[in-house]
Amino acid sequence: MSEEKSAQILAAYSTNYGSTREVAEAVAASLRERGLAVDVQAARDVRALDGYNAVVLGTALRIGHWYKDTDAFLARHREALGALAVAVFALGPLSGPADEAGWKACRATLDREVAKTPWLKPVAVELFGGKYDPAGLNFLDKLLTRPPASPLHGLAASDVRDFPAIRAWASDLAARIEPSARQSGPDG
Repeated sequence: MSEEKSAQILAAYSTNYGSTREVAEAVAASLRERGLAVDVQAARDVRALDGYNAVVLGTALRIGHWYKDTDAFLARHREALGALAVAVFALGPLSGPADEAGWKACRATLDREVAKTPWLKPVAVELFGGKYDPAGLNFLDKLLTRPPASPLHGLAASDVRDFPAIRAWASDLAARIEPSARQSGPDG
């Protein structure tokens, strides 16, 4: 009888200001509570997926796209990702769920970004609210908020990340990735 080895999952994230990393860490904590082994790493720093049985990829949506680090990660690891269970989450809306139009637009953006990689067949794709802190923006990003036409012009700081919903999604995700993440030893 072969022993089951612990699932090894990578929670990779693309972020500019750290909020997506914080969500990836919350996802990892929930998966660990379900008995799964999880590493959390910036997508740009991941060199290989050897040893992982599943990947949870997190990104933020910005100006109608997800981060370029996300595209680079997918391109760099295309072959390996094709053999793994993959889940994707994105942070998008900066307003609460009452802003149905904003949430629908962000969901359409996320779906469009996922569709750009038709070879990727995620077991789950989820959208969560994001975080915005104008005081923490770098110089270039501050410039982008100045024009009155910018959707961020005059926008106050907000954090609409719903951590109970994020943890619940991750807990449910554990069951979806666990069958492929729990591999038996050499006996198969």
